[in-house]
Amino acid sequence: MYQINFQNPIHVYFVGIGGISMSGLAEILKDRGFTVSGSDRSASALTQRLCDEGITVHIGQRAENITEDIDLAVFTAAIHPDNPEYVRIHELGIPSLTRAQLLGQVMKNYETPVAVSGTHGKTTTTSMLSEMLLEAGMDPTLSIGGNLDSIGGNVRIGQSGCFVAEACEYTNSFLSLFPKISIILNIDADHLDFFKDLDDIRSSFARFAGLLPEDGTLIINGSIPDPERITDGLSCRIITFGAGPDCDYYPEDVHYDEEGHPVFTVRSKYDTGEDIGPIHLHVPGEHNIYNALAAIAAADLLGVSRKDSAAALARFGGAGRRFQTMGTLNGAKIIDDYAHHPTEIEATLRAAAQLPHDRIICVFQSHTFSRTKALLPEFAKALTLADLPILADIYPARETDNLGISARTLQDAIRDLGHECLYFPSFEEIEKYLLANCQKGDLLITMGAGNIDTVAKDLASGTVKP
Repeated sequence: MYQINFQNPIHVYFVGIGGISMSGLAEILKDRGFTVSGSDRSASALTQRLCDEGITVHIGQRAENITEDIDLAVFTAAIHPDNPEYVRIHELGIPSLTRAQLLGQVMKNYETPVAVSGTHGKTTTTSMLSEMLLEAGMDPTLSIGGNLDSIGGNVRIGQSGCFVAEACEYTNSFLSLFPKISIILNIDADHLDFFKDLDDIRSSFARFAGLLPEDGTLIINGSIPDPERITDGLSCRIITFGAGPDCDYYPEDVHYDEEGHPVFTVRSKYDTGEDIGPIHLHVPGEHNIYNALAAIAAADLLGVSRKDSAAALARFGGAGRRFQTMGTLNGAKIIDDYAHHPTEIEATLRAAAQLPHDRIICVFQSHTFSRTKALLPEFAKALTLADLPILADIYPARETDNLGISARTLQDAIRDLGHECLYFPSFEEIEKYLLANCQKGDLLITMGAGNIDTVAKDLASGTVKP
């Protein structure tokens, strides 16, 4: 594998530079004196931000973008061998790394790299921990999988030895990392276009935990079934969080305020002696209690006071596209959320149910044909938690084969459960239906990992016409 000498900056070209993680890495390298350029299939707010910082970004991926002065190329998992830039890079013999390999090499430059993993909740937990470190004035470098208002984007470049980043399991990419502290939030069946089954995913997480050095720490959800499968044989310190006193960190006195936000008291075997009273979250849902506990455990390790952690959590209103309030429509509140797995959908809709509402309308865009096919019954059951689910066409992402699956397949599965479900083949038709039918008291949630947030933005902006 190509090894970067960070004392000798070179020209690095990112194929897919507009990705949330790729753009952050591009900014980090530029800050370290590297010449950075790249390409993406389409323009976005992220590519514009990079251009504003003086990074050359080509819109459209063409062989002529690849010049002989490029010393290293970085690829995302979405780039296929028939991509014209991929082909040209290999024709010229330019060395290359994957996004995860580059992230791993960047991690080695920090005294305390923290990797946040799990099938769900990575962006929220990374954001929570980031807010705690910022509240404590610890000047961290941050790479987040969503936009965080307090840092004005998804990356922050600090001057301390602390680096916090998300660690994605897809294609085993997190096995290229070098963390000192790792968090495992949960392990669920997902990315079944790559993993064989849940057992294969659990094996991958066990290997990820095994990357920790002897003086490292694993913070793991103690409610994961058979956690010993992940922790057996580890030489590092292990800290657990979960629902009850069998875990090192657990909540007590859980209740919800008038806005549906959780309030709880932290109990820990590693009590800091600070009497900070209840933790007040400003994001909804029981799942966020456990995201917060994982972040608090990591913050404790990093020397953040509980007072600072509590203040950060009280201020944190969510990362971009994580139960994000977008505006109103006919008096209905519009929320956008990134949930794209049945477990996430259920957690988000149960959180929504805690909020004042007459009716929950969920506009869902499934992400990839393979995930929809593998988890079809689970998707159908989760979406029945909405009073009215409305389906958009499946977002294919990296896939070209529809596997005989469509949004109508999911609609039929929901109706087979005796629950009404609507489908519209275009965003325009969805928007017009909502404009005509949403009313005061409704809670309208657009949901999915594709571009369904366009619907929320259009409706909130008032630009949709009957």
